[in-house]
Amino acid sequence: MHTLDDSLAGGLDVIFVGINPSRYSVERGHYFARRANKFWPCLSRSRLSLGARAGLGVDVLTAEHDRDLVRYGIGFTDLVKRPTAKASDLGAGELAAGVGVLLAKLRRYAPRIACFHGVTGYRYVERALGDPAATIALGLQPLRLGATRVFLVPNPSGANAHYTRDDQVRWYDALADALEQRARDACRTKRA
Repeated sequence: MHTLDDSLAGGLDVIFVGINPSRYSVERGHYFARRANKFWPCLSRSRLSLGARAGLGVDVLTAEHDRDLVRYGIGFTDLVKRPTAKASDLGAGELAAGVGVLLAKLRRYAPRIACFHGVTGYRYVERALGDPAATIALGLQPLRLGATRVFLVPNPSGANAHYTRDDQVRWYDALADALEQRARDACRTKRA
């Protein structure tokens, strides 16, 4: 099966976890390649990407930068690696089966935060590890994956009209805040 390769390394600040790659993104060889997707424009407006934009010497990140972001602490993977035209083409069994593979990746690479794009994929992880009846809200989650914290942002798909680009930027900024808080907490722990 032809799919998008993970873009991962040990000790990243954040690994973005998508539901699955779109066929369009696989054809182009980059994450979030469709122009209607809010990911790249919103990440580019967020404080989360300041270091990457400065390091790459660009004002706006594009899908072609996806592999470069590992150098700046940002990686990418998916719950399911099978590409589809839309995420709703995946079956519940496929999504549930992807949890074990994803968790193994997160244990291996141990990012500071695993950031899930949208409730759809995250719900399967929550069911497998947490309280299956828990109410899921955006933001920092009570669920931990070892030392990795979990954060949930809206799905940036153009099909997700519930959230504007400004909303998406605010959630990426909130993710940046959570990373900064983790760094402060780590410094306090080392001093204690």
